[in-house]
Amino acid sequence: MKKISLIKKFEILKREFHEISNSIIQPHIVSNQKKYKTLLKKYRKLEEIVNIYEKYKKKLTALQEANSILKNDSDPEMKEIAYLEKNKILKDLSDFEKKSDDLLFSTSPTTEKENLEDDHRNAIVELRSGTGGNEACLFVEDILRMYIMYFKQAGWKYKIIHAQKGGIQGYKEIILDVSGKEGVYGNLKFESGVHRVQRIPKTESQGRVHTSAITVAVLPEIKDIEMKIHLSDIKKDTFRSSGSGGQHVNKTESAVRLTHLPTKITVECQEERSQHKNFEKAMNVLRSRIYQNEKEKRFKERSIKRKSLVSTGDRSVKIRTYNYPKGRVTDHRIHKSIYNLVGFMNGNIQEMINFLKLSEKNQ
Repeated sequence: MKKISLIKKFEILKREFHEISNSIIQPHIVSNQKKYKTLLKKYRKLEEIVNIYEKYKKKLTALQEANSILKNDSDPEMKEIAYLEKNKILKDLSDFEKKSDDLLFSTSPTTEKENLEDDHRNAIVELRSGTGGNEACLFVEDILRMYIMYFKQAGWKYKIIHAQKGGIQGYKEIILDVSGKEGVYGNLKFESGVHRVQRIPKTESQGRVHTSAITVAVLPEIKDIEMKIHLSDIKKDTFRSSGSGGQHVNKTESAVRLTHLPTKITVECQEERSQHKNFEKAMNVLRSRIYQNEKEKRFKERSIKRKSLVSTGDRSVKIRTYNYPKGRVTDHRIHKSIYNLVGFMNGNIQEMINFLKLSEKNQ
């Protein structure tokens, strides 16, 4: 069963290889340098796998020949040679099959696209308050400040797409569009999950440590040419902005709410004075959410043994704790603590991200 399953997977990759072989010689592909480079990178990777597959099939053929000799040949010397050869082939096949899950995972076209192309994309970052009431809203603001300082260190730009203020201070929700030369999503993807804070709130008169939590979701930014959404699948609502912007935004219905009917995904945007601009920004977020939703479904359907730190996209998982009394930040996925919480909250988070990258690479 193992061999049959492997052959099926390799055949899928082989078909993909031949499809790309035909595509990269087409004039409209060659003229599109970005598309051509992406396909060429995938072609070279698949070429390597197809070559390995051919060697694997030769081993299987040799095994059949050895079995045939052992069954039908009457020459004892030939049988002994076939017996030794069979044992060697079985060992080679066993070693190969033990490595096959990792090999096929790391080279499947879908995973190749997600792990390589997505890492170089810009990102949509969504912060939402969770348990803890006003303290959670304040922590959203603190984490927002942390990320903004990190963006400045990295030389990235950001724009606020949507913001909902907290009851007293901070934010209930804020969504950012983050862009840079490269590696934006590849670095920020590790931030997806529940961030827990342990500290004494400013409103706490007894000096007791409280625990609050917020949720961070990082999505790869998907362009319009990559994902077409039918307008007939979208319900558009407009309303008056409740955010900043003066009298203009409060007197006109410039804020936009989009609902993608097939998936029930809803996006709001009210940061621009123009309804048209808010619609464009909301569509940008909607594309990213739909893409991420499909990506998460594929990961769940595969049931691959080797799971990435971010592969499940489960935003309910507690990933990190910020302990203010002890001046410590701990990432629970890799059991790594950094005893410089002040520096971390001032945007010095690359060290933790590098540890996460290394851990994912070594899985």
